[in-house]
Amino acid sequence: MSDNSVISQTWVASGPAGVIASVHRIEEGYTFRLLGDKEPRGIFPTIEVAKNALYSALPPGSDWPDFTEH
Repeated sequence: MSDNSVISQTWVASGPAGVIASVHRIEEGYTFRLLGDKEPRGIFPTIEVAKNALYSALPPGSDWPDFTEH
């Protein structure tokens, strides 16, 4: 993701303890940040792939998060 990327849509990912991450639609595709990340974690071709990558970055045994568009 370049510093000039424009975010056109955002989804908030929530787990049992509250907000854990966000997914962003940008010109190049989709990216996500876990709470506390300073930089986005890659660029993915679809929202489904970005959600799966986000889930894979969570600790083992985590529940699938709820995604809400904002």
